[in-house]
Amino acid sequence: MKTIRGVGTDSLSHKGRGRLRSRGTGGLVAAVLLAWFSLLPLTRMAWAADDAVAQAQRLFDRYVALGAAYDAAVADLYADSAFIKNTRRYPDGQARSMTMPALTYKTLIRQVMPQAKAAGDFSTYSDVKFIPDGERVRIEASRYSELKKYSSPFVLVVGPGSSGTWQILEEVGESRP
Repeated sequence: MKTIRGVGTDSLSHKGRGRLRSRGTGGLVAAVLLAWFSLLPLTRMAWAADDAVAQAQRLFDRYVALGAAYDAAVADLYADSAFIKNTRRYPDGQARSMTMPALTYKTLIRQVMPQAKAAGDFSTYSDVKFIPDGERVRIEASRYSELKKYSSPFVLVVGPGSSGTWQILEEVGESRP
């Protein structure tokens, strides 16, 4: 029987007469190769997660830039089916949560952008984290209202929309009167 790198050639025949045999370090080589091939799917998942985070960072950068420019095109970053939730926190400690259909929210953004510009109402973001979740990415940040001088938690979930373009699929935030 002839051996190639520790694997018996008769074990590779179409008759399958023998078992996989090894001599010397061939078993170690086979084990290393098996382990390496087993890790390939994990490597692909890591690359996919890295790509998703890169896509999310680009979308978030665009979101911030459009907002800072008071550009109503920021509304176009939201999927028509996005989940929108805002919790309004009052000085007396009460809180009121509200959800809004994405199409209504997009219309509202377009309507209030000129008023926000006139008032100098804009937000800055800090402690931004990008958390991969399958093909989506959760973006967590602290949002600071420059006009009202308060910070609040802010979350976006972004991912490919129905057309494959990356969009905002969810926004959850807080506001104050």
